[in-house]
Amino acid sequence: MILNFYKTLRRFFVGRALKNSEDTERELDKRSALAMLSSDALSSVAYGTEQIVLVLVAVSSAAIWWSIPIACGVLILLTALILSYRQIIRAYPHGGGAYVVSSENLGKNAGLIAGGSLLIDYMLTVAVSVSAGAEAIGSAIPFFVEHQLMISSIIIVILCLLNLRGVRESANALMVPVYLFIFIMTFVIIIGVVKILIGAAPFHATAVVGQAIPAVSIALILRAFSSGAASLTGVEAISNAVPIFKEPKPKNAGATLALMGVILGFFFSGVTFLNYWYGITPEPKVTVLSQVAAAVLGGTGVLYYVFQFSTAAILAVAANTGFSAFPVLGYNLAKDKYMPHIYKDKGARLGYSGGIFTLAVGAWLLIILFKGDTSRLIPLYSVGVFIPFTLSQTGMIVRWAKMKTKKVAEVIPNVVGALISLAIVLILFAFRIEDVWPFFFIMPAILYMFTRIKKHYDEIARQLRLTPKKKHGAYKGNQVVVLVGHVTVSDLGAIDYARSIAHNENDEIIAVHVDTGKSPEKDVEIHEEFHKHFPDIDFRTILSPDRSVTEPVVNYIRKIAREAKKREYATTVVISQFVPKHPWERLLHNQTAMKIKIGLSSSENIVVSTSSYHLKK
Repeated sequence: MILNFYKTLRRFFVGRALKNSEDTERELDKRSALAMLSSDALSSVAYGTEQIVLVLVAVSSAAIWWSIPIACGVLILLTALILSYRQIIRAYPHGGGAYVVSSENLGKNAGLIAGGSLLIDYMLTVAVSVSAGAEAIGSAIPFFVEHQLMISSIIIVILCLLNLRGVRESANALMVPVYLFIFIMTFVIIIGVVKILIGAAPFHATAVVGQAIPAVSIALILRAFSSGAASLTGVEAISNAVPIFKEPKPKNAGATLALMGVILGFFFSGVTFLNYWYGITPEPKVTVLSQVAAAVLGGTGVLYYVFQFSTAAILAVAANTGFSAFPVLGYNLAKDKYMPHIYKDKGARLGYSGGIFTLAVGAWLLIILFKGDTSRLIPLYSVGVFIPFTLSQTGMIVRWAKMKTKKVAEVIPNVVGALISLAIVLILFAFRIEDVWPFFFIMPAILYMFTRIKKHYDEIARQLRLTPKKKHGAYKGNQVVVLVGHVTVSDLGAIDYARSIAHNENDEIIAVHVDTGKSPEKDVEIHEEFHKHFPDIDFRTILSPDRSVTEPVVNYIRKIAREAKKREYATTVVISQFVPKHPWERLLHNQTAMKIKIGLSSSENIVVSTSSYHLKK
């Protein structure tokens, strides 16, 4: 009954189980893939500029003009990363991104660091995105400010169910919010620039570009740059998910990545410029992006609220990038035996369900732990992003060196990307250590987990491998143990089966009954009735001091199995059970047979078999 209830519930929430032949039908075209895989990167404009400004205004609001050159630096890094990851897509069309590139070119340790960092990053992707989405809702409707944790949790559950239904369903569900955001964001930037050009938006910047701000230091600029670089999170997701594209996969993935880069660069530069021009400074409980939209559209019109809710929607669905990439990365790690094999298995809808569930739970725990505060999550998020960036770019440089390429234009993006990404990691470690210190504990724990899992699988393979030294000798006989409760028709089937496998002269059949002490007269009756029907079978009674059945049976069988092994005999245990006609009726009976099977599962030299008698009424 429980199994049927689970199947009904799964079909309701997830849908019918798909056939393997339907897998290719669920691959994505560029339009759907852009919605599914770029939402994280595109949505980061909601907090990228804000993170830069938050660092600068700590000194003075006049320092906001520095956001312009800092944004230029971020755009240079974006260009390098887009060009580099297009190369990675062509070189590694089977996906895997930074993990595969680093493993192949820098060694397994570098690959595991990249893979572990990305696992953290994708969980943080979900946590940051849904938290920022909840904040955007709170900016538009103050009532929801006090309920952001609940909103974030609900969004995670919805995205988890969408992805369990399959990539196409989740992509279709995401197309409306993603393309609505692209349209409304483009509209706001164009209207904002047009207003500036026609003089309808006077210059309100807190300072002109180039104005000297005494308190601004190199350390401050680097800190602001590392914070703004958070806008580039999600850029690598497409390179990880190449296998879900339609053919030709590398070409379609590369084109989608380039389009995403153009849109992201336009949005980030547009928001940063408008924020500077309008002289907007951070305010409590109202995001910088919300203030930019209010300045351009007016803070009370319908378009403003459409903008706010489209921002909240894309921030919420941006978490789907993590749901798309984490399971594929988990598959690659599991394939290499660094994660449990469950991450290689496809669920009912041909998605990697193990990875989807793990990501949902991990992201929810992060939100609870950090109380949904994006400003606390983003520095740790950036570390998880830029370590794989650094390793993947370095790996590509090594790859070009091995290939002895003479095309300098191909190497330059990797060199620029590697240097800037490394610089950002060092900046984060030097100036944001109070925010990123958990990384130094989480990462070693993940690497230790990887090595222990790998060692486990390697040891199992070593022990199971057939070699000439392995002994293949046959058993001299078979000892068959039949468990008897009350003498019933179900025991008849068990005895008949025991006789069929113990038909040689050296074989022996033993019937075992447990005397629980509840009814001595009944035990004598069972003994007499058994000998009446099966006079040739050795019937043994074992005593239970505490009225239990499972433990005495398991201990006794283990004892006689050890003795049988010395004689080079196999031990087979036959458990008879009756199966009620209706599944719900099983709840009315104890599960002794199942308990005994579980108890014997860890024992050597014992084969457990079940003889089932199916009731007709």
